Amino acid sequence: MKEISEILKAYSEAKLEGKKTALATVVKVEGSSYRQPGARMLVTEDGLLTGAISGGCLEGDALRKALLSINQKQNKLVTYNTSNEDDAEVGLQLGCNGIVHILFEYINEDAENNPIQLLKQLELERKEAAIVTVFSLKRNAFQMGTTLFFRKDSPILNHNNEVLNLISDVKEVLKSKTSVVKNLQEENGNEALIEYIKPSISLVIAGAGNDIQPLVKMAAVLGWRITIGEGRATHATAKRFPKASQVSVVKPEQFLDNIIIDDQTYFLLMTHNYKYDLAVLKSLLLTNCHYIGILGPKSKLNRMLDDLLMEGITVSEEQLERIHSPIGLDIGAETSEEIALSIVSEIKAVASERIGTSLKYKSGKIHDVIHYGE
Repeated sequence: MKEISEILKAYSEAKLEGKKTALATVVKVEGSSYRQPGARMLVTEDGLLTGAISGGCLEGDALRKALLSINQKQNKLVTYNTSNEDDAEVGLQLGCNGIVHILFEYINEDAENNPIQLLKQLELERKEAAIVTVFSLKRNAFQMGTTLFFRKDSPILNHNNEVLNLISDVKEVLKSKTSVVKNLQEENGNEALIEYIKPSISLVIAGAGNDIQPLVKMAAVLGWRITIGEGRATHATAKRFPKASQVSVVKPEQFLDNIIIDDQTYFLLMTHNYKYDLAVLKSLLLTNCHYIGILGPKSKLNRMLDDLLMEGITVSEEQLERIHSPIGLDIGAETSEEIALSIVSEIKAVASERIGTSLKYKSGKIHDVIHYGE
């Protein structure tokens, strides 16, 4: 979502300046690639790039292809064979051992539900959604492009009724929470990238001490939405946390007031005030939040559980599964910056349903596998 948000911001700025633009999207990958289907990059007619479709190796040539798309006002599909270091057409020694198919779409500002308009829908609500991009690998084939936006309980937005027959596939993608590339079995060789997109992480932190500052900076770099609250007016200020979306002085009993909790909401208890953290934990146990991180040693959590039991509150095994204490991955963190890295890494791992081990020991592919189906 961060990349999409940056693209939308760059597009708005380009539009104000009267610049034409094109959107480059990785629609299919065969073998290995630095970026996977759904990676995007916006290109303006004066060569400004926002986003990325590779680790930097394709962007130079992609810029030229995007400018061609802008000048001709047409969508174009370009294939890069990164496994062949002697590929004269690409002229690059990439060594990624894969074939990357990239769709370049000219953005017609006057077209209803153009690709940018469809991407904008993602920022209107904190709900999962699916976007359909239709392309063909056949030479000189018509490239339909980004053409449909779907979100449960919301109107379907599209600019080509031919894709409406994919709705059942789109709903299945939302159900499985996994993107797919589907062969449409058409004479023109059309395929559809049906991309699952979830909201950005919402990080809610109880605490506004100095150790929270590097944590907020790291989370902001990742594009997470950050909310901070605690009881000390001297600490909980917007000036101390300019990257946070909301900073407030709040009593622990009201900490959850106005907080929207969804599948992408992660809570951290880091006030260094035991009673404050305990009160917030007590409130969180009544919610369906799936991640509660508590700073401090295991003995602190055990004390909390004992104190809750004395109040007649028994924490179930299911609730204990949601509590992460001590918080963070075991990377030998000591300083506040290192602890922040450990915490952010654990949250990312949990969000990706990983356990946070070294990739050195991973036997399968690094990235989640995109399903290619009929």
